[in-house]
Amino acid sequence: MKDSVFKDRRRSVSTLLMAILALLNSCHRSDDRVVQGYVEGEFVYVASPMAGALRTLFVLRGAQVQEGAPLFNLENGYEQAARDEAERKVAQAQANLDDVKTGQRPTELQTLQAQLDQARAALVLSQKEFGRQDALSKSGVASKQDWDRARSARDQDQQHITQLEATLETARLGAREQQIVAAEASLKAQMASLDAAEWSLSQKNQSSPKEGLVFDTLYREGDWVAAGKPVIVLLPPANIKVRAFVAQEKLGLIHQGDSVSVSVDGVTEAYEGRISYISPKSEFTPPVIYSQDMREKLVFLVEISFDPKVAAKLHPGQPVDARFKW
Repeated sequence: MKDSVFKDRRRSVSTLLMAILALLNSCHRSDDRVVQGYVEGEFVYVASPMAGALRTLFVLRGAQVQEGAPLFNLENGYEQAARDEAERKVAQAQANLDDVKTGQRPTELQTLQAQLDQARAALVLSQKEFGRQDALSKSGVASKQDWDRARSARDQDQQHITQLEATLETARLGAREQQIVAAEASLKAQMASLDAAEWSLSQKNQSSPKEGLVFDTLYREGDWVAAGKPVIVLLPPANIKVRAFVAQEKLGLIHQGDSVSVSVDGVTEAYEGRISYISPKSEFTPPVIYSQDMREKLVFLVEISFDPKVAAKLHPGQPVDARFKW
């Protein structure tokens, strides 16, 4: 009797274990629409093209920054001095241009005008003297030599007046056209030097090119930073994507722009993304994925992109399951 009861119990336990194993097998049965993948981040390395000591670091690792937010600045004493010098040279070139355009100074014009007035007065006197000598010459009293001398003095005074009038007119007009062109070219060259100096100065202060996460800071305040060396590593949400590897026999079932559900461990709801890239080249064993089934097949890299708000919830290196809709 006891043996019969014991056998019945053993049969019941065996049946229960078989049912549990069947259930577990059904739970672990692979879904060919689900492909393993991982989160990949394309980082933005913020650097200055100028070298210098790191003066101020405005952000910390792990902080979220907005586009245009200051990240760091380098020591800029030399660039500031070069910019100030270029600004003074621009002011000097502008003054030179204004000077050649306006002509001579008022006091110089007054001097020329006084000389012209004096020459006109001398002409009046020489004309009277010539008239007197002409009358005496006609009456036979004056000699031909005195008449010639009076006429020459009158002609010289007339020519002097003509010369002074031309000089005064030229002084009022300012410099010649060639001098003005040269002064304008000099001003443009100095303004270009000022723009270059201002650009060099501005490059000592770097701001965030995009909104994102400060993934890492590579220098500390006081460190010497060589030209072009990254100081801040940013991870914009738009640069976060999922990489998965699709078997070649399924490649014809997916297209760029198709919707994909991505599941993450510990998160109940899947994230919706879209295929943004399908590799044109096949690969053998993909990185990170080591299942025996995948080793035996050719696979193609597929990248899945998300809305930036969704992408911000993912972390580079995180394993995921991508469910395709084929």
